[in-house]
Amino acid sequence: MDLYEIIDPSFRSFILPNATLDTLGTGFRWLEGPVWFADHNCLIFSDIPNDRVLRWSETGGVSVLRSPCGFENGHARDREGRLISCAHHDRCVTRTEWDGRITVLASHYHKRRLNSPNDVVVKSDGSIWFTDPLYGISTDYEGGKEVSELAPAVYRLDPSRAKLEIVADDFEGPNGLCFSPDERILYLVETGQQFAAHPVRHIRRAALTDDGTRLCAATVFHEVVPGGADGLRCDEDGNVWTSAGDGVHCLSPEGVLLGKIRTNTPVANLAFGGRHRSRLFVCAGQTLFGIYVNRRGAVRP
Repeated sequence: MDLYEIIDPSFRSFILPNATLDTLGTGFRWLEGPVWFADHNCLIFSDIPNDRVLRWSETGGVSVLRSPCGFENGHARDREGRLISCAHHDRCVTRTEWDGRITVLASHYHKRRLNSPNDVVVKSDGSIWFTDPLYGISTDYEGGKEVSELAPAVYRLDPSRAKLEIVADDFEGPNGLCFSPDERILYLVETGQQFAAHPVRHIRRAALTDDGTRLCAATVFHEVVPGGADGLRCDEDGNVWTSAGDGVHCLSPEGVLLGKIRTNTPVANLAFGGRHRSRLFVCAGQTLFGIYVNRRGAVRP
């Protein structure tokens, strides 16, 4: 099977014909939540069913950062460079301080427990946006079976005021999040109900209000086939790189499928990193891949 599938001729300039899909680690259960730490030259990511957060570096390979970890899934960095994490089992969003202490940033909404925070992004104003589906409390595999106290939703947290508010509540299974490079658009993944015969699966696109704190009405941006989307990232030109059932799909800012990187296994999440943010790290089930591309990951304001 060819590594690349070129659907739009423009995709030829996005890829490097002599770049390989490197296996950086394997033997995991289900990888998620990659985030690049440029100042430490390493990738942080989660092996959710094994209840551990892992670290990969070019020189050190894969090591355990912390375990147990509350079945953490998505990760991001705040404006001070600290690790922000979504914990399925502990049903909260946390911040890892520089001395290693864990601060719980959000665990309840109107005195009701969150479900299982899944993915998270941090905006340039310091606000933390995260999804809260039921996935982590629906089974014991990625968290633990518990009763839901809230409907699935997308939240915005202002950590300076400890203010948590819902920005979208019309999702069955809100999942991956990604801001456009200028932060005027938020892409949101709908993966539907976990055990539904035909779950609703698509990527939505929502403009932010002028003050950047709310979402305007969201529209369907793209339906990923096969498998549906999970995690996604933007490059600096606004193209959307998303997980799919057969690898990584690259979409134009208009939602047109430009091409694919085939992994021969379903992909859950991805992140840009490396010296120039032009290495794509891919969490594909039991394997962590890396591949150099001819695009750089977005750096927001």
